[in-house]
Amino acid sequence: MILEQLLEGLETAAVTGPDTALQTDISDVVYDSRKAVEGTLFVCMVGAETDGHKYARNAYDAGCRVFVLEAGHEETANLGDVPEAPYIIVVENTRVALAKLSDTFFGHPSGDLKVIGITGTKGKTSITYILQAVLDRAGIPTGLIGTAGASWNGKQVPTVNTTPESYETQKLLRQMADDGVKAVAIEVSSLGVKWHRTDFLEFFCGIFTNISPDHIGGHEHKTYEEYYSFKKAFFSLCSQAAACGDDPAAADMLEAVPGRKIFYGLSEHNEFRAENMVPTRSDDFMGIRFDFLRNGVREDTFEISLPGDFSVHNALAVLAVCDLMGLDLEQAKEGLRTVRVPGRCQIKYLSKEFGIIIDYAHNDISLEGIIRTVRAYGPKRIITLFGSVGDRAQLRREELGTTSGRLADFTVITEDDPGFEDPKKIADEIAVFVEKAGGAGKYVVIPDREEAVAYAVAMLEPGDFLLCCGKGHERFMKVRGKKEPFNEERCIEEALKKRGIEL
Repeated sequence: MILEQLLEGLETAAVTGPDTALQTDISDVVYDSRKAVEGTLFVCMVGAETDGHKYARNAYDAGCRVFVLEAGHEETANLGDVPEAPYIIVVENTRVALAKLSDTFFGHPSGDLKVIGITGTKGKTSITYILQAVLDRAGIPTGLIGTAGASWNGKQVPTVNTTPESYETQKLLRQMADDGVKAVAIEVSSLGVKWHRTDFLEFFCGIFTNISPDHIGGHEHKTYEEYYSFKKAFFSLCSQAAACGDDPAAADMLEAVPGRKIFYGLSEHNEFRAENMVPTRSDDFMGIRFDFLRNGVREDTFEISLPGDFSVHNALAVLAVCDLMGLDLEQAKEGLRTVRVPGRCQIKYLSKEFGIIIDYAHNDISLEGIIRTVRAYGPKRIITLFGSVGDRAQLRREELGTTSGRLADFTVITEDDPGFEDPKKIADEIAVFVEKAGGAGKYVVIPDREEAVAYAVAMLEPGDFLLCCGKGHERFMKVRGKKEPFNEERCIEEALKKRGIEL
């Protein structure tokens, strides 16, 4: 793209360099100096831990001659004494500039798609997968961008953040649109909004799930109020929205939405409501059935293949989006009944004999939630398998141990991203709290997680449920500063093979 076209609509504070540069053909927009080559435009971004202006000279030495700098950081960029004058664009905020440049470079792809943004403390990942399953089944090819990466039409692309950097998001949207995708579900994190990763995206609608204190401290949010404000700011980008009306913040969150607002939930004041929820299980299905009501009038009955009241909330959110898209809600039935969400109450194995579930639960609230959810299905025993992260969150060890000791029938304590700590030491600390909470004699410590999974699967008896918690969709274990490959699903499959069960 010609530089002059790329810069259209970009608000600048100052521009220096040869005017002839405006006719330069820009091959790509980059913000990592290692990707800078001749013909690229380099955006210097100020991050929480580093300043991209420090690497501007590296990008210049690699052949880059067009730079976007943030006002006040010109000296850090050190481009004043180079032999060939570069074209320098100074802006107020380079993150905003990256979002605008990326949107222009990729041809405003969100305008070619129905982009659905999901924000909230919990439920974002699950809703993106449910939306994708339901819309795909309804004949609307749908992409997904979030915690577990991006996917569409059978393709899988890894991503770094829950909400990727604006450049990556725009690039993914362009690839999806070119591949015939019609709708995209995107997890929108508060940090994604704070760091302008969602700027210049055109959202068909937004979804608010719930809010509670999270991501506060360190390089994230300074206060809960800041966290809340960025969640709310997202909806200024949405023309219409759906929100869980059971959360007291719902109406305030959607205050800036100009178009239609659908509130969903279990309380009577919601437009979309569920009642008569019944846990259902068969040899190949474990989920929940519920009656769907619109403005208090029962319209239909749905089943979702994910257990728990939270799954009903997620299903209602998806039904609200379907309604905003003008779909007959009957078209959502098959997608809801067959959806699988990696690492979120994921049923890995289910038979008349026993069941195995993989879940991302890694604190006391989520662990208690998954145990109580499965307890509703009347298992003989619930066996939990989990650890706790190293190098931080020591209080979580007490909370997890206490919860499992109090609610589970047996606990297998193992590792979960031990970092630089001894995984056995962490497990032994958890064991103390399991014992204090009533789990004495009903637990085992096996620091190696693969061995722990093998042990837990081997001990399963008819009627048992094994809950493998903490790793969820992740495919690594953080050990001594490295991400070592680890796949919980594969461990379970190997353990089942030893019992003569092939998946």
